[in-house]
Amino acid sequence: MEPLGRIGGATVDVLGVLLGSDQPRWGLEIIKLTGRPSGSVYPLLDRLERAGWVTSAWDDDSERRGPRRRMYVLTPGGAQEAVKVCAKAAGRQRKSKPVTRPEVAR
Repeated sequence: MEPLGRIGGATVDVLGVLLGSDQPRWGLEIIKLTGRPSGSVYPLLDRLERAGWVTSAWDDDSERRGPRRRMYVLTPGGAQEAVKVCAKAAGRQRKSKPVTRPEVAR
């Protein structure tokens, strides 16, 4: 498994969706759940797969109508790294939000 060079918000979002699932997810489903465009999600899934964080396979449900779906799942090592990445991102997000204090009535 290779380390990822740059980890942006889209990466964290995609990893979060895959971590939060106990079943494989398909590309369009990940796009809808993250709110990220396909032009970000599909190249990211490819990069994650090439790095060994994710594996994919074609859905073999012959009873489902429509085009075949590519199903994505984290590898065991990818899941371990994804937990670290998401925790680090959550920590950064907490630090970047300013603490607001309610105005005191005068």
